[in-house]
Amino acid sequence: MKNLVYILTFIITTTAIAQTTNSITLEKQKLKQALAYGDNAVAANSMFSIISMEGPQSTYKDSLAYLYFKGRNYVSCFLVLNDILKNKPDNLEFIEMQAISLESMGAIKKASESYKTLLSKTNNNYHAYKLASLQLALKKFEEAYISVKKANQLPDNATIEVTFQVNKNYNQNVKLKPAIAYLEGIIAMNLKKDNEAKLSFEAALKLFPDFVLAKGKLESLNTKKE
Repeated sequence: MKNLVYILTFIITTTAIAQTTNSITLEKQKLKQALAYGDNAVAANSMFSIISMEGPQSTYKDSLAYLYFKGRNYVSCFLVLNDILKNKPDNLEFIEMQAISLESMGAIKKASESYKTLLSKTNNNYHAYKLASLQLALKKFEEAYISVKKANQLPDNATIEVTFQVNKNYNQNVKLKPAIAYLEGIIAMNLKKDNEAKLSFEAALKLFPDFVLAKGKLESLNTKKE
């Protein structure tokens, strides 16, 4: 009798595993097709199904976060990343995605905290620049000045560009180094350090002579001085 129970239990367990395996295989095929057709809603659905079958450690949580991030669904992306980072607290890419998601959601204070964490791990000048810009938005001018000074001192790979809105109809892409100098000038102005601000705007224009916003700020300071 005991042997019969063991056999029945084995058959039931084996059947359940086989069904789950078949279901996961089917969902992965569906996911592949959905991604090929650009149907993110169906793709997300398939990922949810795979995660529920594979359990909390499923790597498809990572895929779901990337899908949400690519689709600019920042709230859902943040929530998934919040879950992932509990087990992968040192994953730099996920921390940066979380910071971008928070900023896009308007959660500036939390975004600045994420960039502060990121900067402590990367010592990257772009992360220092982002931290300074968020601290500026929070009106933490002294902290922002320290951060932007650090950004200016860190190595630059000359590949990153920052987009500035000049007016309603025109955006200008600027390399990171002149963008840092410009931000330093803006923060200095908020600290009533006009001489330092002028030097920063001049430095930005030396690096990028066509920098429209830097020209405007420098002209304003020169007019004010006169």
